[in-house]
Amino acid sequence: MKILVKQAQHGDPEAFIQLMEQNRQSLVRVAKGFFRNEEDVADAVSDTILDAWEHIRELKRPEYFKTWLIRILINNCNQICRHNKKVFAAERLPEKDAGCRMESSAEFLALLEVLPEDSRLIFQLYFGEQFTTKEIAKILGMKENTVKSRLHRGKETLREELE
Repeated sequence: MKILVKQAQHGDPEAFIQLMEQNRQSLVRVAKGFFRNEEDVADAVSDTILDAWEHIRELKRPEYFKTWLIRILINNCNQICRHNKKVFAAERLPEKDAGCRMESSAEFLALLEVLPEDSRLIFQLYFGEQFTTKEIAKILGMKENTVKSRLHRGKETLREELE
């Protein structure tokens, strides 16, 4: 993948397309963790692809391409969530209907709903996308020990819920 990233950084559109095809499923899964609305998922993914194309030359370390890409996606998802909350508030709908919540499959959704909100994205990245705690900490801009403790607390919460 490093070679493709370097080629894309030098303006090769075919290399960039290959990178996006390799990472599309991960992008969709993470975006579905934020939204139940398929249109919002598609918007977040397409915004991320456009942002990645426009800024790929700024990526300093090609080996962190996927981490960088997921961080862009999370920023875009958060931006869409904020926009949706404003739009729904203007329409006088309750904020809980803003369409932002973790979701990927029925079972995983049920488990994530039990978790505190600050742990849901961490679980999605750790168990859904197989990122390490160190990578998650970098993506979310927090300490690795914070990620580990939220994973631990979340596991305890799930254990209690399943008993």
